[in-house]
Amino acid sequence: MALVFRTVAQLAGVSLSLLGWVLSCLTNYLPHWKNLNLALNEMENWTMGLWQTCVIQEAVGMQCKDFDSFLALPAELRVSRILMFLSNGLGFLGLLVSGFGLDCLRTGESQRDLKRRLLILGGILSWASGVTALVPVSWVAHKTVQEFWDEHVPDFVPRWEFGEALFLGWCAGLSLLLGGCLLHCAACSSHAPLASGHYAVAQTQDHHQELETRNTNLKH
Repeated sequence: MALVFRTVAQLAGVSLSLLGWVLSCLTNYLPHWKNLNLALNEMENWTMGLWQTCVIQEAVGMQCKDFDSFLALPAELRVSRILMFLSNGLGFLGLLVSGFGLDCLRTGESQRDLKRRLLILGGILSWASGVTALVPVSWVAHKTVQEFWDEHVPDFVPRWEFGEALFLGWCAGLSLLLGGCLLHCAACSSHAPLASGHYAVAQTQDHHQELETRNTNLKH
């Protein structure tokens, strides 16, 4: 039972970490962190991401323009760029490290303690990746809510609203956190037994040693 739990926890942890990493990469580059719908022209919508702004028109389609200057961006977008890059890097490292710690990988079967440490390190990296993905997404969402309900802005001025990328970012962060937790649970559970071939060899060696010990005792 412990072996089944350990295997399922490992595979589920790596799968969730992989899902979270892919979603965090999409969140980083999608230009849909904020949406703006113009009441005067319902056929034109604006979107904003970390790297560019886009206008969507029914006749022309989507046209995007990159931001001219990093320093001219609002503070939340500047910090979000850095944190999302960090999240993508930590998530990739977490997948790489935890992959080498899986029991299904035959390499290093005899080094169980090393594999356990790799799983723990992979879980920590997934946690860090999840946190660094949740912080910028939540910060931008908080600023969007503040600006939306700002009483100093006239009612006829269009307001930015949540874009699809924010929800992807929240899903990415939660997936990475949950994946890291499962990797830690797998590392803290009892170790899996040796593979069947190795177990048979070890059992045969023990049997031979026992016979040699009996023969030695009979001679004496």
